[in-house]
Amino acid sequence: MRISDVLAALRLEFPAVTTSKLRFLEEQGLVSPVRTPSGYRQYSPADVERLRFVLRQQRDKYMPLKVIGERLAELDAGAEDGDAPPRARLATSDGVARTPDRLTADRLAQDARVPRELVEDLVAQGVLRPDQRGVFDAWAREVVVAAAALAEHGIDPRHLRAFRAAADRQADLVDQVVAPWRGQRSVSARARASTLAAEVGELCAQMHTALLRSSVADLTP
Repeated sequence: MRISDVLAALRLEFPAVTTSKLRFLEEQGLVSPVRTPSGYRQYSPADVERLRFVLRQQRDKYMPLKVIGERLAELDAGAEDGDAPPRARLATSDGVARTPDRLTADRLAQDARVPRELVEDLVAQGVLRPDQRGVFDAWAREVVVAAAALAEHGIDPRHLRAFRAAADRQADLVDQVVAPWRGQRSVSARARASTLAAEVGELCAQMHTALLRSSVADLTP
């Protein structure tokens, strides 16, 4: 598989993965694609399986790359691991990897099974932010689904502006952490910035969830 094929397969589960990210993981020794005589990378199904494992450990367990590398070494030596993913599978009926369709307001409403008016209201309140083409990012589906569920409890889009503001403030904190890496020109530095942003962002989300659960617990006897 070429690197573009690998990205297409991984983005079904990891929308934010980039070429720089894959090259950074290679530099860290976590995956070793073969090189053609002309220098192009070629990935095997086992390489894709390995990348899925790395990305899942980062996303789901906030595991540092050094620890992931140690675990991979154990797996390479024959250790068993229930978390190790099965052989790489593409999430399409005919086995062909595809990138997600463009998320327009209509498509977003259709996929989330909500009225288009809800999507429009979320945009009007600044909760959702389409790009200049009117296309939403891969996380918009989760936002709309959650907003629809909250609406059933009387929490409408105007109440969700506080969530957007809090997320923006937390993103500013993450930006301060990754700024020194993002400002460098090398591919490795940019990939490091991407990895660090994902790790710190997930930790911020974990902190927010823990604090909210603690506060909600005080509301019940």
